[in-house]
Amino acid sequence: MTQSNSQSPAPGPRGATRGRDFSALWQTYGTFGILILLFAISSAVSPEYFLTRENLLQVLLQSSVMVLLACGEFFTILIAGIDLSVGSMLALTGMITAKMMMAGVPFWVAILIGGLLCGIVLGAINGMLVNLTQLHPFIITLGMAAIYRGVTLIISDARSVFGFDRAFTDVIAGRIVGIPIPILIAVVVAGILYFLTQYTKLGRNIYALGGNAQAAFYSGISVKLHTLVVFIISGACAGIAGVVTTARTAAAEPNAGVGFETFAIASAIIGGTSFFGGRGRVTGVVIGGLIIGVISNILNIMNVQSYYQQIVMGALIIIAVTIDKLFTRKTR
Repeated sequence: MTQSNSQSPAPGPRGATRGRDFSALWQTYGTFGILILLFAISSAVSPEYFLTRENLLQVLLQSSVMVLLACGEFFTILIAGIDLSVGSMLALTGMITAKMMMAGVPFWVAILIGGLLCGIVLGAINGMLVNLTQLHPFIITLGMAAIYRGVTLIISDARSVFGFDRAFTDVIAGRIVGIPIPILIAVVVAGILYFLTQYTKLGRNIYALGGNAQAAFYSGISVKLHTLVVFIISGACAGIAGVVTTARTAAAEPNAGVGFETFAIASAIIGGTSFFGGRGRVTGVVIGGLIIGVISNILNIMNVQSYYQQIVMGALIIIAVTIDKLFTRKTR
């Protein structure tokens, strides 16, 4: 009788095992399941329009800028940080690109310098300030967001800039075999960053830094260097998003990207990125961006005011972080 009792599993550990199994299952397939559920609900709400080819392309097109910003935001969250300046960097890089083209600079030079290079520089400034001050990235990027927005308003005189080379909009916002180019740009950027995180030493070091910064330091990983790289990636993604946004609207708006940091953070968190660092995948971030795009699309189809989208995004962030904390505790 004693032998039988010793061999019988206790109900407590078995329940804990089930909890860990469900946690692992959610972390692997939860985001994709949410996307499928949203597609089903949206199809039921608007069966005659939502699943049409043009509307699905529109969802992907609307999501492309968000995916770009979210991919950059993903890296800062991966090290248990955050970047609240992505929306302002989008506006500033887009404005610089437009100003350069209006000054007669060839559009491809304006893209490389005004968009990509300026984005890298702005991200590097964020990273260097985080390293120098040792303040949390929340404080630094919150302040820099205001500075970048102010610079955008100064150089534009708070006015839109338009009338630049038509070739710019054709190349960046046109179509290839019927597919909008911004979608292809987002796919390429996400693919490059996926490769970086999964198959390079840099990617492994960033995950290690997010998992335990002190352990990473004692393992020989340069915390300051990788922090700088993370913010450079975020700035580069914001710069590309700024170029895409300017091309799509055929104008550079000084208030472009206002509030976009909320959507970028929501895309990353909903996509399974742990707000506490060290866990997440670029593929999940892409799906998170698509979820944001589907929600915005179906709310527009239903003629729901955009103000309610802010409520939905805020609620999703709270729910996603709560679920992440709950499942992380169960896994441990």
